[in-house]
Amino acid sequence: MSDKELLDRIRNKDKGAFKHLVDNYNSLVLNICNSFLHNFEDSQDVSQEVFIEVYKSIDKFRGESKISTWLYRISVNKSLNHIRKNKRNAIFRSFETIIKSQKKETENLAESNESENDFENDKRSRVLYEALDSLPQNQKIAFNLSKLNNMKYKEISEVMNVSVSSVESLIFRAKKNLQKKLINIYKEN
Repeated sequence: MSDKELLDRIRNKDKGAFKHLVDNYNSLVLNICNSFLHNFEDSQDVSQEVFIEVYKSIDKFRGESKISTWLYRISVNKSLNHIRKNKRNAIFRSFETIIKSQKKETENLAESNESENDFENDKRSRVLYEALDSLPQNQKIAFNLSKLNNMKYKEISEVMNVSVSSVESLIFRAKKNLQKKLINIYKEN
């Protein structure tokens, strides 16, 4: 079924066509949300919001871009809105999760040498995600879509409504900023 046919059927409230859309794009939307939220449960919730938004606003989609581009754009916006709305709660939850995981990891360190590797990998992941989260918003979006979602620069430019050269510049600056932040973090430790 073509994108146009799928969209027409969804506009006509064909539940089977909408299920087809969700089945085909659910993992894409979930991965995008998770690349911004770093929390699987929140990512699932936001991805459901994305598909609700798609269903409600299907008549607004003009078909000038691919469905996947439209879904990327909605997913990024919903994820960023979720971050904004829940910033205080997310910081508290993140802090609480880090404390709990550090406590658990400390207990597990005594059990095996493998736990040391897991602890270091988790620590590196947290440091990297914190550095990513500290980037300016457009750099973070471009970097996440490129590196964590394997999108091409052209697709990213469509999602972000900027030129391909702007995407290249954003990703270049994001890499430089991440490099500086990570070097500073590791120098401090």
